[in-house]
Amino acid sequence: MPYALVVIIVIIAMLVFSAINVLNEYERAVMFTLGRFTGIKGPGIILIWPVFQRMKKVDLRVIVLNVPKQDVITRDNVSVKVNAVVYFRVVDPGRAIIQVANAWDATSQVAQTTLRSVLGQHELDDLLAQRDKLNADIQRLLDLATEAWGIKVANVEIKDVDLDESMVRAMARQAEAERARRAKVINAEGEKQAAKALVEAAQALAQQPSSLQLRYLQTLADISHDKSQLIVFPLPLDLFRPLLGVLGPDRPGPQS
Repeated sequence: MPYALVVIIVIIAMLVFSAINVLNEYERAVMFTLGRFTGIKGPGIILIWPVFQRMKKVDLRVIVLNVPKQDVITRDNVSVKVNAVVYFRVVDPGRAIIQVANAWDATSQVAQTTLRSVLGQHELDDLLAQRDKLNADIQRLLDLATEAWGIKVANVEIKDVDLDESMVRAMARQAEAERARRAKVINAEGEKQAAKALVEAAQALAQQPSSLQLRYLQTLADISHDKSQLIVFPLPLDLFRPLLGVLGPDRPGPQS
């Protein structure tokens, strides 16, 4: 066999071998023919004409993007460091290749600016207590920004919120003051209810004078169970009024 024929066969075999490509289920091939976009192929076996065609593989799986810590100044002028994680995937491989040079880096940069912009519009208390709402706001804005690139942002989660040591101490003092305020309010409310109950009891006793004597006798019974050897208790005048009524105003006085 002539040497030239062997070379031709080898070249043809290499071209055929290079023309065969296998794509996984989660991959797509963005095809370009003579530099022009000609469609999307895959998954499975696809053939590419060497020299005339080329392809760009695109992964359709969900990508986890860690957003580095960002310096954020909240609306109440508190400086914090916040990082987040973004879950996104490519839904249009053609636009992800044609419209943006690097979809992953572009999404990361937009996520950083969106994170600072959204969190800067809220106060620190909202940042600590309303993370679900903030996550939804960031996800919505980020999804709108990346829609032109064929990228769908599925979820955004704020991970860590780092505060200065001085701010942590200030928040601890604030929490302690808030607990003290609540304790005073509860104590005052209890005093108010107790005073109201005493007024109602006094009104009830005023309507039935005999009930006061029964209450006094019950108090004596309670004191009798005390182990103290000395018991001092007052004598209400109501106990002596019946005796004074029997004696009357004409009772004999002492003889001179």
